[in-house]
Amino acid sequence: MTLLYLVAGEASGDMLGARLIAALRRRRPDLRFAGVGGDRMAEQGFRSLFPMRELALMGFLEVLPNLRRLAGRLNETGADIAARQPALVVTIDSPGFTLRVAARAKAQGFRVVHYVAPQVWAWRPGRARKIARQADRILALLPFEAPFFERAGIPVSFVGHSILESGADQGNAARFRARHGLTPRERVVLVMPGSRRSEVGRLLPAFGEALRRAEAQLPGLRPVLPLAGPVEDSVRAMAASWHPAPILVRDVAEKYDAFAAARESHGAGLIKSGTSSLEVALAGVPMVVGYKVNPISAAIARRLIQVRFVSIVNLLADAAVIPEYLQERCTPEALSAELVRLLTDHQASARQRAGFAAVMQRLRPDGLLPSEAAAAAVLSMLDADEEGSQRNVA
Repeated sequence: MTLLYLVAGEASGDMLGARLIAALRRRRPDLRFAGVGGDRMAEQGFRSLFPMRELALMGFLEVLPNLRRLAGRLNETGADIAARQPALVVTIDSPGFTLRVAARAKAQGFRVVHYVAPQVWAWRPGRARKIARQADRILALLPFEAPFFERAGIPVSFVGHSILESGADQGNAARFRARHGLTPRERVVLVMPGSRRSEVGRLLPAFGEALRRAEAQLPGLRPVLPLAGPVEDSVRAMAASWHPAPILVRDVAEKYDAFAAARESHGAGLIKSGTSSLEVALAGVPMVVGYKVNPISAAIARRLIQVRFVSIVNLLADAAVIPEYLQERCTPEALSAELVRLLTDHQASARQRAGFAAVMQRLRPDGLLPSEAAAAAVLSMLDADEEGSQRNVA
């Protein structure tokens, strides 16, 4: 049986990996899988070499105290690839770790596909040529990424963004309101501070205080906090004293029900910049985006970043569809004022929703769901390698 080695490093990559495994199995039931993944990949029968949560770090300084442990896990992963001799290595997102795995796999003679184009176009465009030495093909989620990496000599398949098949826009508002006993006057506010410990520690206090201030002006707001596995305990502890008391949601289907409840109650969201903002946009919920990292990390990033926006929605629209509050601007006062504006100015909310719809059209690949397009690209490489091996034997 043919073995594929998959390496994911955080929650979003875990979901991509799970959908990719399912799509690959539908086409090639004979495939086997090994590598590093999380709970979603485990639901597909995947057994991770070690707990993926150990890799959920972000920022220059946040990684430093964990370098020795990360180096050990990198060595362990490289050794496992060498021992298992997979037909193909698929690294997924989290380039700080996974591209190092990719480089080792390439050095050992394995073919590598990297799923989710690294955002070097935003802050280190010269690094694209280095990535060309680490991966044989990139599976890109965003349409403008293909020409950028192809100019650096890397073959790219635009497979579309997996958010399109998430079901984020298919929730049931009535079910959510009934389950949690929400009264007709209560409006849902989504609060999503990320899935990394460093993100939660910096964003959740600001989000919580912003919500408290907004609720003082607009009584009847009810926060909903979707919980991400690696940071669930931290989020529970930090939100325990909030007023109004948050609804904590673990199940993905219930999270999407909450999205629908926010949309239909004319609610809004306090959202971390990243994939979560795209998820909320698909659901049609107006939002305020915030982000903070260590001040030194931020100073370094400011010297490198070469794009106008941080939010994926704004990047795709090339316009400020969503207000972004970053670093020193990410304060409870600023976030609260913007949240109140969205909750009271229906024209502002409508402009965001119109912008979301236009962005989603750009994310749709032709014909296939994103996971199916990704599986097709992986299998085309695998088939080409197998045909080449047969010709060599002949």
